[in-house]
Amino acid sequence: MPVGGLVPQATDEAADLVVRNAKVHTGDPNRPHAEALAVRSGVITVVGDDMDVAPYVGAATKVVDALGRRVVPGLNDAHLHVIRGGLNYVLELRWDGVPTLRQGLAMLREQAARTPKGQWVRVVGGWSAEQFAERRLPTVAELNAAAPDTPVFVLHLYQSAVLNRAALKAAGFDRNTPDPRGGQIVRGRDGEPTGMLLAAPSALILYSTLAKAPVLQDEDQKTSTRHFLRELNRFGLTSAIDAAGGFQNFPDNYSTVIELAKAGQLSLRIAYHLFPQTAGQEIADLTRWIDMARPEDGDAWLRLNGAGENLTWAAADFENFAQPRPELAPDYETEFEKAVRLLMENGWGFRLHATYDGTIRRDLAVFEKLAAEGLFPAGNRWLFDHAETVSPDSLDRVAALGGAMSVQNRLSFQGDAFLCRYGPGAAADAPPIRAMLDRGLTVAAGTDATRVSTYNPWVALHWLVSGRSIGDLALRPQTNRVDRQTALTMFTRAGAALTGEEDVKGVLRPGYYGDLAVLSEDYFTVPEPEIPRIESLLTVTGGRIVYAAAEYEGLDEELPPISPAWSPVAHFGGYQASRQGLSGVRQAESLGEVVAESEQHRAWRVARGLAPATATPFDPCFAL
Repeated sequence: MPVGGLVPQATDEAADLVVRNAKVHTGDPNRPHAEALAVRSGVITVVGDDMDVAPYVGAATKVVDALGRRVVPGLNDAHLHVIRGGLNYVLELRWDGVPTLRQGLAMLREQAARTPKGQWVRVVGGWSAEQFAERRLPTVAELNAAAPDTPVFVLHLYQSAVLNRAALKAAGFDRNTPDPRGGQIVRGRDGEPTGMLLAAPSALILYSTLAKAPVLQDEDQKTSTRHFLRELNRFGLTSAIDAAGGFQNFPDNYSTVIELAKAGQLSLRIAYHLFPQTAGQEIADLTRWIDMARPEDGDAWLRLNGAGENLTWAAADFENFAQPRPELAPDYETEFEKAVRLLMENGWGFRLHATYDGTIRRDLAVFEKLAAEGLFPAGNRWLFDHAETVSPDSLDRVAALGGAMSVQNRLSFQGDAFLCRYGPGAAADAPPIRAMLDRGLTVAAGTDATRVSTYNPWVALHWLVSGRSIGDLALRPQTNRVDRQTALTMFTRAGAALTGEEDVKGVLRPGYYGDLAVLSEDYFTVPEPEIPRIESLLTVTGGRIVYAAAEYEGLDEELPPISPAWSPVAHFGGYQASRQGLSGVRQAESLGEVVAESEQHRAWRVARGLAPATATPFDPCFAL
């Protein structure tokens, strides 16, 4: 936008983008605060005040007035299933941020009406029963009523899925369908499936059922991914580390982001991992990939970062806190050691999914054995993910072996289940973030979206600083929380360290990538409960404006229309931002909801003989 006082000059060093009149948190200890910065050829060239950037404003320079808003380095989600999420984003009805089950069911009912025959309505992650005013899941009867003929699949965390009658039929479940290993098909008195699937404790039954739903074709997958990346940019994300995951095959399911990267159409920097998909075939897969590629292959937008988050299936524990901790095979170390040895000998780093300290201790014993041979870590980056119950002794061993940690706000959504199973003492230390930081470990933060947590990083940042779940359940005490600056560092510089890019991103400093976000609210001063409501009004990745809202609307790059046209995202959007305060319209809507709920309650009482069938007016003005 044109800014008075900044006159374009003829200069060979003109910036492509200048952001001025800002409260810049640089993340640079040598210069923590600034008012302006300039970006040229995707890299920051100047950080200072308005007078410092003025000489670099040329005729073609975009000058953005931040209007005194807070500017932060672009956020980096250190554990996000962005590749898989992008392939399916436009097919999913998002309940992220929805405050009531009543609203969620209304959205589902409306979406079912526009979904064509043969397609499913799917609610896949980003929400929890704890966020709803009703504090419960939808029932099968409610799904049947909302969508009598359209298959509906509703995934709840790593715990369960609720399917309507049409989805059971579409998925091929009947009285003769056997329970898969680690999963349960809940059945009624007649032996028929009720519509509830339980992870007991493995979530494979949930994900394999979801995999039966229709998928997008190639071009629509590209469009879906671009819109998902734009949605992430909406919250100030400019980078993410893709942790791979089940049903994400390499190279097939990576082809979409590879093609977008070649076309220069990524708006988010992605460092990705490779995850063996077939039990018993892990060593063969890793060997094949080692012959195909090397870590750090790629460029600043798309690069290979290593293996994981599983190396062998037998070594992976499950994170369904509604079920007892799984007991892993007593001899999984044999194949696991082969995998780690293969990676170390070929210069591959890795990340490991490990929820429980029992798993972490067994893994560390393998690493220490290899270290005694001089093979570990051999200069390779490695880390544990999740680690909700990691012990002080295990953290000491991680530090001794040069490892790092990556934590996610899974207990924002599963806090109640964890508390009920393991008690307040364990919940207070889940995970022990302060103990990790006190040992000098690199501790990066992420969301583990999209199948459990929401991809909104500000929900995770709120969890880091408050210790509270989305249901406002206090889990971690002050002694195991971090201040806002530390939390932001975990979402910026620490994530860059996990990909070996700490010298080029995560900080607003000359020579670093021009990745930044202009925030809707000042993260450092907004009341703590308001942190999850923060969004970016202007997100810049590599000097490109990749998201723009409010005064900046229209400055970002145009995207193709969402396809298919009946997509839930085309109608509802993604994350459902909660409104601050009640407008007059919202007050009227709320009053209507109260009236409707009151009528439902009266009907319930009438059906049980607790109230007369005909209501008596309480005001004679309304008498007939």
